[in-house]
Amino acid sequence: MEKIRKNIGLLFVVIFTSAFGQEATDETTETLVSEVSVKDSVVAKRMKLDGIAAVIGDYVILDSDIEKTLVDLRNQGASTEDVTHCQLLGKLMEDRLYAHQAVQDSLLVSDDQVNATSDRQIQQLVQQVGSMEKVLKFYKKPDIESFRTELFEINKLRILSEKMQTEITKDVEVTPEEVRQFFYRIPEEERPIFGAELEIAQIVKQPKAPEAEVQKIIDRLKRIKQDVEENGSSFRIKAVLNTRDEPSRANGGFYTVTRQTPFVKEFKDVAFSLREGEISEPFETQYGYHIIMVEKIRGREVDLRHILMIPEIPDSAMKEAAKELDSIRNQLLDGKYTFAEAAQNFSDEKETRNDGGVLRNPIDFGSRFELTKMDPTLYNQIRDLKDNEISRPLREDDPRGGAPKFKIMKITNRYDEHKADFAQDYLKIQELALREKQYKAIKEWMDEHIEDTYIHVDAENRDCDFANNWVKE
Repeated sequence: MEKIRKNIGLLFVVIFTSAFGQEATDETTETLVSEVSVKDSVVAKRMKLDGIAAVIGDYVILDSDIEKTLVDLRNQGASTEDVTHCQLLGKLMEDRLYAHQAVQDSLLVSDDQVNATSDRQIQQLVQQVGSMEKVLKFYKKPDIESFRTELFEINKLRILSEKMQTEITKDVEVTPEEVRQFFYRIPEEERPIFGAELEIAQIVKQPKAPEAEVQKIIDRLKRIKQDVEENGSSFRIKAVLNTRDEPSRANGGFYTVTRQTPFVKEFKDVAFSLREGEISEPFETQYGYHIIMVEKIRGREVDLRHILMIPEIPDSAMKEAAKELDSIRNQLLDGKYTFAEAAQNFSDEKETRNDGGVLRNPIDFGSRFELTKMDPTLYNQIRDLKDNEISRPLREDDPRGGAPKFKIMKITNRYDEHKADFAQDYLKIQELALREKQYKAIKEWMDEHIEDTYIHVDAENRDCDFANNWVKE
């Protein structure tokens, strides 16, 4: 199992790192070395004049990129005790090869998509530390423009890299027989240990806005649509001024969406039904009411902007939802319904209603949640529940700014920590088997494209024991 774990690769995520490659030119490395400084580095010790660690196609990796990556990992709380210089360099080289080949294969990334990602990250950082000034101080940037420019380059390279990896693995699947063979190849003493798991069910009541308030929102969205179509008004500006979707507000409601993007089905169905330049009629999702304008269709990807508006819900509707759930809970305690029957009859959450209220784990869509990997919000809701106990009504606010909902919850099954069992843990084993097959597909792709791509590794790094044949011996 240890070998399989290592094969999956160096599993860490560098979100806000300065370790992005710079485009290579025909200038000599001597000029680059003399001109590049490391004044922005947060490494306490003095660093030598920056040099080139490696070149991958159109990208240069500087020595400072490796140092900054290590520092940023530490700043994010990641353990770096077992992370070596050579491992970091190898990971950066992989990312550059993906990005280089993505450009060669015309897997392009729009500036709007990159800017939208950067805006969401900046917004999250400000929320975490309290102000933009504190963010700039932490990352040692003189102003927002320089920070945004650096984030743009980081995110562009990362998105290109992810697009290429997705392209490599998109058709990789595992059959039940491959899953079985994968599992029984693992020596029994090396089979993974799965932590304690819970199965959880819930019944949800969603307070409703009055019809008059809903109609007011629909009419506002229709007026915006008309103003853009007939008067040439900017949809982007309209989104900045009106949308309640905070993550996309700063970038004018922009998203790049594929069928795999984890947005609700109703949103994606409308997005993929529109032509370029077309604006949808107002439509409803669990978050509120939207209109969408499609800007660009690129194969399986759609660049779009949307505006979300949320009808105001009076306190009386919220109190009524909580009261109704309390009544349902009393009927459950009296044995009038099973929890599954009550969910099917009364829950407003269609994703779980027809499954007896059973929650699905977004990682593998199974019904089990491992305690150590559970979303903190969900864990806090159920941590004090005993088996088969039914919670009192709980209020859950929407982090995106939508209407709150109320729920009662129940732990329906509990599984103790155990060694992997083929029948009991099939979905988890299937996921491990798929990862191994994807890893093999990526390794084959790597081997092929390393041969076909210009790669130079500096003499100081040639003795590294890389996972890939970067030195081309």
